[in-house]
Amino acid sequence: MIKRDGRGHSYCAAGVQEPPRQRPKETYYILCWPENTHLHFGSIFCLYVYGTMNQKTTLVLLALAVITIFALVCVLLAGRGGDGGEPGQPPHCPSGAPGAQPWTHPGQSQLFADLSREELTAVMNFLTQKLGPGLVDAAQARPADNCIFSVELQLPPKAAALAHLDRGSPPPAREALAIIFFGGQPQPNVTELVVGPLPQPSYVRDVTVERHGGPLPYHRRPVLMREYLDIDQMIFRRELPQAAGLLHHCCFYSSQGQNLVTMTSAPRGVQSGDRATWFGLYYNISGAGFYLHPVGLELLVDHKALDPALWTIQKVFFQGRYYESLAHLEEQFEAGLVNVVVIPDNGTDASWSLKSRVPPGPAPPLQFYPQGPRFSVQGSRVASSLWTFSFGLGAFSGPRIFDIRFQGERLAYEISVQEALAVYGGNSPAAIMTRYMDGSFGMGKYSTPLTRGVDCPYLATYVDWPFLLESQVPRTLHDAICVFEQNQGLPVRRHHSDIRSHYFGGLAETVLVIRSVSTMLNYDYVWDMIFHPNGAIEVKLHTTGYISSAFLFGAARKYGNQVGEHILGTVHTHSAHFKVDLDVGGLENWVWAEDTTFVPTAVPWSPERQIQKLQLTRKVLETEEQAAFPVGGTSWP
Repeated sequence: MIKRDGRGHSYCAAGVQEPPRQRPKETYYILCWPENTHLHFGSIFCLYVYGTMNQKTTLVLLALAVITIFALVCVLLAGRGGDGGEPGQPPHCPSGAPGAQPWTHPGQSQLFADLSREELTAVMNFLTQKLGPGLVDAAQARPADNCIFSVELQLPPKAAALAHLDRGSPPPAREALAIIFFGGQPQPNVTELVVGPLPQPSYVRDVTVERHGGPLPYHRRPVLMREYLDIDQMIFRRELPQAAGLLHHCCFYSSQGQNLVTMTSAPRGVQSGDRATWFGLYYNISGAGFYLHPVGLELLVDHKALDPALWTIQKVFFQGRYYESLAHLEEQFEAGLVNVVVIPDNGTDASWSLKSRVPPGPAPPLQFYPQGPRFSVQGSRVASSLWTFSFGLGAFSGPRIFDIRFQGERLAYEISVQEALAVYGGNSPAAIMTRYMDGSFGMGKYSTPLTRGVDCPYLATYVDWPFLLESQVPRTLHDAICVFEQNQGLPVRRHHSDIRSHYFGGLAETVLVIRSVSTMLNYDYVWDMIFHPNGAIEVKLHTTGYISSAFLFGAARKYGNQVGEHILGTVHTHSAHFKVDLDVGGLENWVWAEDTTFVPTAVPWSPERQIQKLQLTRKVLETEEQAAFPVGGTSWP
């Protein structure tokens, strides 16, 4: 039963006793906490105290009452469930069991789940036994060593997965994909192995030729962190001292070299077989991005040899000119033949920080769930009253979702990021060369923890990601993925009529979002997959972080914009590539393109006149090439 008090507050009256009548010569106290209509708690709490009491006893009881109310508030805020109703509805007494949810999680929901720490450990133990004692921890491996670079989920074949999901067949074997660097073999190579079944592996299968059409040359392998450290050691300990005079003059260099850092570029060469990388040197700015502080020195490092002692500097670039070596640069400087621009070291200047430059003001607006979240996350499975899907992170490809269903009907088998590219331009060698393919670095590998209230709402559900990359033991990235529902701030539909009849109809749009963030050197990629209440699925990429920069000289403004006295913000483009495997109404699907065109047509009631009539054109797109937009185009060919 719902009752209202004299001020319009509502509360559930079932089981509420009326307060006793006041007794003579006794003090009677009532302490009530009325329903908070903004939070829709839907209850009123009262504490009745009566009797003959001295002042001390009264204060103790009132303190206990306040503590009790505080505890009830905490319980409600932490654990209050909801019935999925829209906010703004009148409060009502629950008719079902508390916490009942309108969603279900199928038993096969973990088919696409990323490998657990236990599974990763089992695979490492199995491979260590199979591959022998020559394996080295990838965190310490040199190019001539054998090491396990990565282990992640081997996705099940689609046919076997659908047979299990739709027809109740046994689930496909759960398997892992391991990438091995064999630098210690007579023919060094990169090998890909499938290990299964999990959680107790008993077989290993080489799939390198099957996946790539042949063996993978060793020079194509990604650069390990150990290799970057060895390159830095070579640059700072062996090479830079050869130009100490010039570097002290231009860049406040000391023998320790701690005020400078290197930044890589890619690709690593100009022809197949190369493994030579241009590294730019920047001021080591603490607490802010060093990417905006180039000193104008870039080094081409040949690091193809298996022995780091044999690595060499092939070419030197300094503030607009090329030199054969650092010793050659120093010799030219001592002869007065180098026009040096002194680059100030701005240290930790707050202007380079991404933190707020003004004191915090009033708290910003926040979203909350009036009756608890309207979705749930169990393992790798998300379910709401409208949507269900599985999610994961590919170590290299990044975020991915599977078995996406709207109101129980599958719309897509897979939607996943496949690659992200950034192509740069400039007149310094690193800018000229740079074409980052971020999948080769690892968009899952370089995912970062999500910060509550900044990256995702405070009340989002956060999920950890276990991974095994460049290590012998699995690690966990905490808060790697968040799931939340948010109001879009716009109606999904609305109409207000003052013509003939007066009415209003509308519906607020709320969407379900799954998000992760990849930090790729200077850039942060915020990946969103968004599920709308009308059955639409949206993918979004937000780019943020720091721009990349180069030393400003010559015709640099053809390749970007000046962002500092000697700093060029280099021109570049971003593109993200997604795989979308639609299964709308079954496996047989096609793409139907619609466009508009104007057709000159005689006016039917005045044939001597002509009008441009807008009409639709339709075309079935048979191939991916037909579905692609030409560069710079706005319609299909």
